[in-house]
Amino acid sequence: MAAILEQMQDRLELLQRTRSIAIVGMSKNSSRSSHFVATYLGGSTDFEVYYVNPRETEIMGKPVYASLADLPVVPDMVDVFRRVDDLPAVTDEAIAVGATSVWFQLGLEHPEAAATAVAAGLDVVQNCCLKIEHARFRGGLHTAGFNTGVIDSRRARIV
Repeated sequence: MAAILEQMQDRLELLQRTRSIAIVGMSKNSSRSSHFVATYLGGSTDFEVYYVNPRETEIMGKPVYASLADLPVVPDMVDVFRRVDDLPAVTDEAIAVGATSVWFQLGLEHPEAAATAVAAGLDVVQNCCLKIEHARFRGGLHTAGFNTGVIDSRRARIV
C-alpha cells in the first residue's frame, strides 16, 4: 500500500526494490546537489539513472530528457530537485508515466503533492537526500548523516 515513508526502514525497503531513477531538475553545474547525487548514484550504485531537464541535452556524457514522458523507460523512482511550487506538476507527471515512487529532496515538502501521489499508488519520501540515505544503508554514513570514520577535532597527544 502506498504511503508517505517517514521511517528509515520504509525508505530502505523502497531503495531495495528500486531499479531505475529519474532525476528531475538535473543540473550540469557540478556544484549543485543534483549533480552530487547523480555522480554518487552513477558511480556507487547499480541503479539505472536518467536525467530530466528541458534546458539540457547532455550532462556528464549522458543524454538528458526534456520530461519524464521522453524517457526510454518507466522509472521506478522520480527524484526531484525542483522548487516546492513545481512539486505538484512533477508529481502529476510521475503518476502519468507510471512511476512507483517520488522522492522530494532535502528542503522539499508538499503535503498536497504527497497526498496526490499516495492516492495514485506511489510511495513518497519528503525532505530527505537520496544520496545520504543510500550511503547510510550501505554503511558509509552514521544515521545522523556523517561518515562513520573517526572524526575528531582534538589535537593528537604527543606522548
